Amino acid sequence: MDTREQLIQLEKAAELGGGEARLRRQHQAGKLTARERMELLFDAGTFEELDKLVVHRCRDFGMEDQVIPGDGVVTGFGHVEGRVVYAFAQDFTVFGGSLSETNAAKIVKIMDLAVRQGAPVVGLNDSGGARIQEGVMSLAGYADIFLRNTLASGVVPQISAIMGPCAGGAVYSPAITDFIVMVEGTSYMFVTGPDVVRTVTHEEVSKDDLGGAMTHNAKSGVAHFAVADDRECLLLIRELLGFLPGNNVDDPPRRETSDPFDREDEALDHLVPESPNQPYDILDLIHGVVDDGHFLEVQHYYARNLVIGFARLGGRSVGIVANQPAHLAGVLDIDASVKGARFVRFCDAFNIPIVTFEDVPGFLPGTQQEFAGIIRHGAKLLFAFAEATVPKVTVITRKAYGGAYCVMSSKHIRTDINFAWPTAEIAVMGPEGAVNILYKRELERAEDPAALRAAKVAEFRAKLANPFVAASRGFLDEVIMPRTTRRRLITALASLESKRDRNPPKKHGNIPL
Repeated sequence: MDTREQLIQLEKAAELGGGEARLRRQHQAGKLTARERMELLFDAGTFEELDKLVVHRCRDFGMEDQVIPGDGVVTGFGHVEGRVVYAFAQDFTVFGGSLSETNAAKIVKIMDLAVRQGAPVVGLNDSGGARIQEGVMSLAGYADIFLRNTLASGVVPQISAIMGPCAGGAVYSPAITDFIVMVEGTSYMFVTGPDVVRTVTHEEVSKDDLGGAMTHNAKSGVAHFAVADDRECLLLIRELLGFLPGNNVDDPPRRETSDPFDREDEALDHLVPESPNQPYDILDLIHGVVDDGHFLEVQHYYARNLVIGFARLGGRSVGIVANQPAHLAGVLDIDASVKGARFVRFCDAFNIPIVTFEDVPGFLPGTQQEFAGIIRHGAKLLFAFAEATVPKVTVITRKAYGGAYCVMSSKHIRTDINFAWPTAEIAVMGPEGAVNILYKRELERAEDPAALRAAKVAEFRAKLANPFVAASRGFLDEVIMPRTTRRRLITALASLESKRDRNPPKKHGNIPL
């Protein structure tokens, strides 16, 4: 057999993975194969595979007779909408996608290339874990990957897709990356599985309830997106990459839009209800002002009192942070604070301007929040906004009370441009609570406490809880009509394109973790 025939046979063996029977089982389980996933992720015909002929080095436990080219992971690079992206896809049909010494080396090589090239890294995870036959070498491989994840953090975007099992130490690589997408019904993540949980804590729990897509999207907050199947997962990753730059030096990509920059939406003038306690959906505002109404929400199912995600304004990619009055009145709690802080820090790391829509009555009170550290966790969001040097624009739509006003990208923590709608209420606390404190004795002695309270509330709102007091101090740059919000935001962001800001020289800050 000459070398050409040998190469053809080796490549055919690599493409067959664990064999036709196992490829069929992969499809029967509702999953695509590793190579099918790569084909969907990249622009047609652009994927270039690397290390296709790599094999494992284990010669114990019968492994010397089980040699498959590629060794259970497909690695390489290609284009997503014309831009270079590096990726690896674990192949569950080969040794259950288990991580070996050489398997890890292939992944590490891809990550090192991505950092040198300044291109995003996508990991498609579908693995039974460390390859037991290789002992400490497989564990060393995980640690090598964890180190690359850490060093690449804030340098190039890292996206993880969980498209099958991901358990034990393997979960910590996706956990370090920027975004995690999980496929419902076929993927799960946990440090210890149901059997160990049953043995140690005597709890009965299924794989899906312990670490399925909705568990990590709605309860733990570990994941950022939940999708129905592999195809939707890969299309979502392509969409997400479209908002992101290749690295921390480049600017985010721009797109042409036919949506007029000065488009006005009269419905916004009536979005905020007359009653300060009546909810409304902040998504109506977001969809009403962004290009073509398109908003990619991140962590939709988790801490729903805060909305985060990506959109475009005048073709520019922006990150959006918004209180959601339709859930818990938009109050900040522990989960919302952590959710917002990590997103703000990602945007800041990758030069993505931040637009904040604020309607926040304060931090959630109660022993549960205090005992769990709302002070520390709330400080994360404050730290993130204050540390961020990207262009920052804030719009206060209604309530901006107490410390939460300061935290939500206020002028005082280096936000560049701050707007407010005429419906904004900016004060230490709401008028009702303030009146109960300021006029407690008068109310107790009054013949008609209700009438006196109503009068004092109106007086407080007129004197303090309105946007004009803050505007007179320069804490707001302008009070704007809601219908003009899109034009104001686009104009503000255009004026900030050349912004240059720096933090004091230091190794890094000490965010209150």
